[in-house]
Amino acid sequence: MNLTNYSRVTEFVLLGLSSSKEIQPLLLIIFSTLYLAILLGNSLIILTVTSDSRLHTPMYFLLANLSFIDICVASFATPKMLSDFLVERKTISFNACLTQIFFVHLFTGGEMVLLVSMAYDRYVAICKPLHYMTIMSRRVCIILVLISWCVGFIHTTSQLAFTVNLPFCGPNQVDSFFCDLPLVTKLACIDTYVVSLLIVADSGFLSLSSFLLLVVSYTVILITVRNRSSASMAKARSTLTAHITVVTLFFGPCIFIYVWPFSSYSVDKVLAVFYTIFTPILNPVIYTLRNKEMKAAMSKLKRERKIDTCRPASPLVERLPCRWGAGGLNRDPLAGPCALCVPPALNRYATARLPGLLILYSLSQYHRRIL
Repeated sequence: MNLTNYSRVTEFVLLGLSSSKEIQPLLLIIFSTLYLAILLGNSLIILTVTSDSRLHTPMYFLLANLSFIDICVASFATPKMLSDFLVERKTISFNACLTQIFFVHLFTGGEMVLLVSMAYDRYVAICKPLHYMTIMSRRVCIILVLISWCVGFIHTTSQLAFTVNLPFCGPNQVDSFFCDLPLVTKLACIDTYVVSLLIVADSGFLSLSSFLLLVVSYTVILITVRNRSSASMAKARSTLTAHITVVTLFFGPCIFIYVWPFSSYSVDKVLAVFYTIFTPILNPVIYTLRNKEMKAAMSKLKRERKIDTCRPASPLVERLPCRWGAGGLNRDPLAGPCALCVPPALNRYATARLPGLLILYSLSQYHRRIL
């Protein structure tokens, strides 16, 4: 076949999740809500870990990085999918398609290695608790995160090398909501059997090797936990349950798509939605609902934000050592460490009548001395 007689494909058509026009608005509302929840939930975890000094430990450092990667995994294709719900013809340029392929393998490959690092952290914490802070130093944690990004970059570069030089000159419809590598390679004008095998071997090696390392790590940890007292290992069991749940939810769809070559396109589409949308939204739920330290830190952060929002804008009013309570001004100046807390709507009122408030405050102090 003479490929010079064919025009090169400059764009691909994404068939999306559904071809029904009636269901598009509903899908837009559902996935917009889920995407917003992903951004808020994972950002809350990052903010909580960075703001609370009690969470400056290796486990929560890795957890914050996992939340960041989850935001990236959800963001490489979801905004494009949401915008495609509003148009009839869903197209993506050739370069944008290659960009999606690059980022999906960069983020998912990095997340696999990061999950292995989190399993290693739990192994050291439970099996070698006396040497935990020595082994899992800050330098080691940073190296583990950098390794995860480097492995993801090497993985996605090798995957992209199989695709970038393929001739695309005929069909250009991708039966998914983003450019998934196995679906794009099938549109090439040449026989892609060998290329598909190399893609499966590359992704399969990374997925299966990471998954086997996780299985071995958690098996050793579970055996160690079972041989110890239930009282001392209750927290470890709770943490392990959360980790194993996240690993199963993430690796299940990835292994099924890239290692099992006989799945249908419709099944691949559902599984792609699962690991790009549902896994990033389930991670913050799993780690926060089953973690007492995270819930306590979030409650503390919420209280601090609530106190900050009730403080008035005027620095002069803040110097008054009394509080705004349910019944108005609290006349006890020792009621708490906060300054005069005026609701935001009354800030201007309080500032404009500052002389009167100062007189009332002086009279109250004089009255207390008399009593």
